[in-house]
Amino acid sequence: MDQDERNDRVIVVGAGAAGLMASLWAARAGARVVLLESTREGGKKILISGGGRCNILPERSDPARFVSASSPHTLRKILKSWPLAGQRRFFEEELRIPLELEPETGKLFPVSSRARDVRDALIGEAKRRGVLIRFDSPVAFVGPLSGGDLWRVVLRSREALAARAVVLATGGLSVPSTGSDGRGLQIASELGHRIAPTYPALTPLLADPPRHAFLAGISLAARLRWTGEAGTLETRGGFLFTHRGYSGPAVLDISHCAVSSAGDGALRVAWGGLAASEWEPLLRGGSGRVEARLRKQLPERLAAALLQEADIPVDTDVSHLLRADRIRLLDHLAAYRLPVTGTEGYRKAEVTGGGVALEAVRPDTLESRTRPALFFCGEMLDAFGPIGGHNFQWAWATGRAAGEGAARAANAKISRC
Repeated sequence: MDQDERNDRVIVVGAGAAGLMASLWAARAGARVVLLESTREGGKKILISGGGRCNILPERSDPARFVSASSPHTLRKILKSWPLAGQRRFFEEELRIPLELEPETGKLFPVSSRARDVRDALIGEAKRRGVLIRFDSPVAFVGPLSGGDLWRVVLRSREALAARAVVLATGGLSVPSTGSDGRGLQIASELGHRIAPTYPALTPLLADPPRHAFLAGISLAARLRWTGEAGTLETRGGFLFTHRGYSGPAVLDISHCAVSSAGDGALRVAWGGLAASEWEPLLRGGSGRVEARLRKQLPERLAAALLQEADIPVDTDVSHLLRADRIRLLDHLAAYRLPVTGTEGYRKAEVTGGGVALEAVRPDTLESRTRPALFFCGEMLDAFGPIGGHNFQWAWATGRAAGEGAARAANAKISRC
C-alpha cells in the first residue's frame, strides 16, 4: 500500500447544510477530508432559506411532527443525537453567529439576518479544520474497491479518488436549480439500499382552474385539516392565496398529504383559524351587515368571495340571516373545501419526502448496515420536518453523526493496515 493510500481520507459528496457539517466534524475527529460539490459555491439552499435570512433552528424540537415511512423510534434517536441546545451553542459559540428568536413564529435566525453569513461560516470552519473543498466537481460513481478497504469515487471528469470512508450528502430532488439532481439516491439504490418512494414536500398547492386567482396576494391565519384514507392531519399558521393556488406555512406543512394521497382525501380550511362554534356567535344577535361581521376577522375581498360562494347577498343583515343560510355560511367559514388539483412539485418544494430508509443505517453513526464505511445524511434520508428550522436541525444532527462516524471508520481501517 503506497503512502497516499495509507491515509485516513474521508470523502464527503455534497456541500449543502448536511455535507458541510459532516465534513467539518469528520475533520474535527482527525480525518483528512475531501468535500466534493457539483456547483460553483455550495450551500445554495442555505442561501435561499428563510427568504435569504436562514432560519437556522426552531425554538423547540418536535420529533412528532416529522414525516417518515421509516421507524419513528429511529427518527427520534437520530434527532436526540445532537440536542437542539447543543446545536445552538455550536453556532453561537464556535461559529460565532449570534441567533435571535422571532417570537411569533418560533424561529431562530442569525442576528445579521444574512443567510450568507451562515453558509460562509460553515465553509470557513471546514477549511480551518483542513477540509479540502472542490467545487464544480460532480460525482458520477461511488463504489467499493476490491478487497473492501477502500471506496472509489469517480467524478464526471473521469478523475478517480480513493477513500477509507464516504459520506453521501447530495440532498434529494427539491429545488433542482441548487444542484439537487437525485444522483445520490440513485447511487444508494445501486448499492442495494431500500429507498422509500420520493415525493415533493413542503411545496405550494395548485388549483386547476385557479378558482381563487383573483385573491392572489391575500394572506391570513388559517387552520387546515386533511382527511384521507391514510388518516387526518391538521396544521395551523399563515395561508397565502397565489395566482396558481395556495401557499404559506400551513399549506406547505400539509402539502405532502395532497401528494401522497393520490386524490383520496379532502383539504378543508377554517378561515382565521376559527371553528364553527367561534364563528356562530358572530352571526347572531343585533343588527348590521353580515359582511361587516366577517370583515372583522377576514380580509375584505375574501369575506365578499365567501358570501358569494355561499349564495348570500352581500347586503344581508344579520337579523335577516336565515338558519339554513347561517349553516351554509358556517361551512364555508370553518370547513371550506379547498379545490386542490396538484402541487408545484420539486421546483418549489423545500424538501424531498422519502429517501434512504432509516432502517438501512445505524442510528448512532448513520453508517450503512450493508456497506461498511458508507454513510448518509441530510435530505437523502427518509425524514423531513415542518417548516421553521426543523429540516436544518435534521441536517445539522445527521451531518455531525455521519461525519464523526466516517472519521472513526477511516481511522479503524488505518489501524488494521
